[in-house]
Amino acid sequence: MVARAGAAWGLAGLRTALLAGLWLGAAGHAEALTAYVTNEKANTVSVIDTETMAVTATWKVGRRPRGVTLSKDDKELFVCASDDDRIDVLDTATGKVVRSLRSGPDPEQFILDRSGNPLYVANEDDSQVTILDIEKNKVLAEVPVGVEPEGMGLSPDGKILVNTSETTNMAHFIDTKTFEVIDNVLVDARPRFAEFSADGKFLWVSAEVGGTVSVIDVATRKVIKKITFKIPSVTDEQIQPVGVRLTKDGTRAFVALGPANRVAVVDAKTYEVQKYLPVGQRVWQLAFTPDEKQLYTTNGTSNDVSVIDVEALRVIKSIPVGLLPWGVVISKK
Repeated sequence: MVARAGAAWGLAGLRTALLAGLWLGAAGHAEALTAYVTNEKANTVSVIDTETMAVTATWKVGRRPRGVTLSKDDKELFVCASDDDRIDVLDTATGKVVRSLRSGPDPEQFILDRSGNPLYVANEDDSQVTILDIEKNKVLAEVPVGVEPEGMGLSPDGKILVNTSETTNMAHFIDTKTFEVIDNVLVDARPRFAEFSADGKFLWVSAEVGGTVSVIDVATRKVIKKITFKIPSVTDEQIQPVGVRLTKDGTRAFVALGPANRVAVVDAKTYEVQKYLPVGQRVWQLAFTPDEKQLYTTNGTSNDVSVIDVEALRVIKSIPVGLLPWGVVISKK
């Protein structure tokens, strides 16, 4: 009797272990994230499995795809089809374009409201920011800004939208309730990207031609620091800051330096450059994995993506993608 009970318990334990193993395997697979990279000259999106760090699919989109973001639930991918003056919306389960949104002329970058709607779009050829209801495909407002708007940042509380204008050399502060410009801050030449700190106190704006990153105090809207970069054997003209990402804990910033082929690691408290990480050629944009253990970079002229180990501060992988990769976004779950 005891032997039978032991055998029964053994079978039950084995069954439980097998089920647990299957569950863990399924959970591990579910936790694998996806990176989406827009390829500006190929008119495609490269889909990358962040676990294997390999391209798993290539999706067709409109002409000259640049800015890219995900819906709040990660079920839809939004892509700026700049030369088609529209935003393509793809089903992330199938990779198919399911609809297109009115974007205004030449959408470059955009950012989604914290609630998941509306979408704030920079229209480079029209010197305006378009506020778009993505559910109704309806333009809610058109906000005049400087010449050649591109960078788009949103404060953590969702109350302040910032657009950077490449030719006017300004960061334009926009109230998201009234859709009115409430302030303009002068920065260095050709600002390309705007990124708020996680506490909302500071705004980092890259200046591609100026070769600097301006740190703006959001409360006073004053530039409190201009970060410069010096790399041995690299000319000042090659150092062109574009994408910027800050860690959630506010300790570090990562800055893509364009044709310098480096990502600068900056102490976000002292504003001192800690290190330069060699990546692919003409590094454009950056995206963290949700746990911030890895940072993905798009390298325009080497047609690849570099994966940076954030803790070790080293490149661990180069992933070939399409022609002229530009934007990158990584799923949240």
